[in-house]
Amino acid sequence: MDTIRVRLPNSRKGEQFAIAELMLGSFHIRVRSSDGVSRLGRIKGKMKRRVWIREGDIILITPWAFQDEKCDIIYRYTPPQRDWLRRNKYV
Repeated sequence: MDTIRVRLPNSRKGEQFAIAELMLGSFHIRVRSSDGVSRLGRIKGKMKRRVWIREGDIILITPWAFQDEKCDIIYRYTPPQRDWLRRNKYV
């Protein structure tokens, strides 16, 4: 069995799991975070044009401190990583 490395949320930085719900264009995505809030997510600059996010993907977000209804998308989980997260009951 191969070793799968999975990045987990850093609670000190406010990171949390979310699911991509709706693609809005211009690097914006409507996401549903693990605390039940629907937010407008913005794909960070280093992820633009390198990582493609689709509806239903599990992602890692950081909510904005000054506008709670917006967040930055900082990581997208691959299918083997999603399976590992589900097996170990993180999502």
